[in-house]
Amino acid sequence: MKICCIGAGYVGGPTMAMIALKAPDIEVRVVDMNASRIAAWSSNSLPIYEPGLDEIVRKTRGKNLHFSTDVKGAIEAADIVFVAVNTPTKSYGVGAGRAADLRFIESVARTIAECANGPKIIVEKSTIPVKTAETIKDILAANGRGIKFQVLSNPEFLAEGTAVADLLNPDRVLIGGERTRDGAAAVKKLVEVYARWVPSERIITTNLWSSELSKLVANAFLAQRISSINSISALCEATGADVDEVANAIGRDSRIGPKFLKASVGFGGSCFQKDILNLVYLCEHFSLPEVAAYWEGVVRMNDWQKHRFTTRIVRALYNSVADKKIAVLGFAFKKDTNDTRESAAIFVCRDLIAEQARVTVYDPKVPADEIRRDVLGKGVDNPRLTVATSAYKAAQGAHALAITTEWDEFKSLDFARIYASMSKPAFIFDGRNILDLQKLKNIGFRASGIGK
Repeated sequence: MKICCIGAGYVGGPTMAMIALKAPDIEVRVVDMNASRIAAWSSNSLPIYEPGLDEIVRKTRGKNLHFSTDVKGAIEAADIVFVAVNTPTKSYGVGAGRAADLRFIESVARTIAECANGPKIIVEKSTIPVKTAETIKDILAANGRGIKFQVLSNPEFLAEGTAVADLLNPDRVLIGGERTRDGAAAVKKLVEVYARWVPSERIITTNLWSSELSKLVANAFLAQRISSINSISALCEATGADVDEVANAIGRDSRIGPKFLKASVGFGGSCFQKDILNLVYLCEHFSLPEVAAYWEGVVRMNDWQKHRFTTRIVRALYNSVADKKIAVLGFAFKKDTNDTRESAAIFVCRDLIAEQARVTVYDPKVPADEIRRDVLGKGVDNPRLTVATSAYKAAQGAHALAITTEWDEFKSLDFARIYASMSKPAFIFDGRNILDLQKLKNIGFRASGIGK
């Protein structure tokens, strides 16, 4: 069997590396038009950071895992073609700000229709709205050469930072296909790939539309829990309750459970907000305004939480941060990844700069150029934003320290040393609730967390 994956990003790269590791008899080829990205996958410095991924790629690369820009050749040779290209939220036209932009999906479908030299199984791996398979099937069917295609939905459920563990031991693998003889045969073939290491009871098969919708709904439910506890964090601050104690108490209820009840400065990443907005657009499209408004509230709450964090900083620093130095520790949207998409830190930095603060950012994995581009825009410079090479350098002379990513290294910093280097009074705002606030107060900090 030969597998091709179009798209060498956060989904395609790790997923194909794991398939290559667990199925050494299958030839896996990852292709992308971005030559620099392919070069990075072929180097000792991978384009994405995921704990454990380097080792897997080293074990398989050059054996049965290959990276290439030869999209046509990979499609021609493949039995199964995974589609793992980006599906950002539209920024223009109908559905702007809500609907998924499917131009890359459509472009890939046209490329497959043009290059395919025989029957293929096409697997949707990208996060896409319900009924996208219809678009792909329509384009493929118009190839004019009588080639038969089967389109399957196989959404990814990877959490960045734990992608390798999620691939090794998934909660479930979801595969959706048409309820026809050919559709069932295609589903069976993909099931056999995952069955190399995933127990059969964890491989779920559904119809196409259930599979496509399940991805959006799963992310919407997870984001909903985060926004729910974040809304309560504001009430905790107003009443003197501790949000961690409240979360622990309700999390002990077996009907609720403890996961995704960690209050923070707000969720980020490539999926949660995009998928909820996509769900909102679908509900509006199918004339369900009440359902759309319900889910849109989850996103509004998340945006409010990010801006509320900055407002707390400004108010604590005597209602002005103008020309004051604020050190922002962490820029990735979560620890153990270098992904910054929709990171809360971006919005915190922008809000602080708008308040005329001097912002210095430190993150152990995100490059300085990417930090500047995310905050200011491509090619834009602003002397109020600087990037430091360590947490200690970022904190030097700062009036306040803001924790926006829960990197483990921040927990073991020498805060007495940091306090000595800061302007006084020295403030710490823990946007991830990872620090011992009482110990910080004993050092001399004016320390506060989320919901405390």
